[in-house]
Amino acid sequence: MLLPRLSSLLGLLGLATLPVANAYDGDENVKSIPLRTHTLDSPYLDSDFQSRWFDFGGDTIVRADKYVRLTSDQPSQQGWIFSRVPLTATNWEIELEFKFHGEGNLHGDGFALWLTKQRATQGPVFGSTDNFEGLGIFFDTYKNNRPGTSFPYVMAMMGDGQTTYDQAHDGKANELAGCSARGLRGASIPTKARLTYFHDKSLTLDLQYKSEDSWQNCFTLTHPETNIAIPSVAYLGLSAHTGEVTDNHDIISLKTHNLYSIGSSGGSSSKGSSAGTGGRGRNKASMVKKQKGSWTWFLFKVVLFFAAIGGGYVGWTAYRAKQRYSRF
Repeated sequence: MLLPRLSSLLGLLGLATLPVANAYDGDENVKSIPLRTHTLDSPYLDSDFQSRWFDFGGDTIVRADKYVRLTSDQPSQQGWIFSRVPLTATNWEIELEFKFHGEGNLHGDGFALWLTKQRATQGPVFGSTDNFEGLGIFFDTYKNNRPGTSFPYVMAMMGDGQTTYDQAHDGKANELAGCSARGLRGASIPTKARLTYFHDKSLTLDLQYKSEDSWQNCFTLTHPETNIAIPSVAYLGLSAHTGEVTDNHDIISLKTHNLYSIGSSGGSSSKGSSAGTGGRGRNKASMVKKQKGSWTWFLFKVVLFFAAIGGGYVGWTAYRAKQRYSRF
């Protein structure tokens, strides 16, 4: 009975550990915690047909059992979703499942994933505002004027609040990094994108469209070689638009995790701080030794605490018995 009671006591004291997931198969030191405030999954809406954490606008349609449709397969549509609170995690990972499909022979124009200071503002850049400040990831499905590039094309742009998106050349003048992803549209498996960010370290985009659980790296940017400073106050959003060419742009799920390293003193650090150099083994051994020492000391204090309670109870019982017999 001691273990269940001890677990209950630890839970009341806030010391019980919560289950966490490995953020990377190759690095057991990097863990993740789901961020409910920036996660969107079926049925997408609360019981009052509203979303507690997201705003919807434009031509967006919510099908509670299937998807959030940013645009339908009709011309001149714009739709968007934006988080109500900014994403303030230092390191994070966003996994997006999406699908674009339609009936016509020409398809477009595409959709965007945003982490920007602006939010919920309809505009000409894949359904959202131009001259944005922050990060835009564009899934462009229609080729305007970009010779030598296969579409769909996925690219990143870091906006400074003043630079206009190069619509005429499919963002060529603004591209921070990108990749062609032929087969992304019409894939026979769930199509996904995974965006991973470590503050002042790296930004990585992986895509799944060839086979399930097989990720293709689109790009990896590192600091300081590339400016990847996402604003400290940035809202997470998705938007899409159609023009003369059309498509259904469906969001199936959006899952965001806060990443942290269990080997760092601050409790939240980048992947590089816990994994990666010749000192990794020494750091891990030191961390394990430190954890064992901490738990040994903690358990000693728990045992001492219960021993003190037991001793007090025995003393109190003996005192009561002495008082009872002194009456006779």
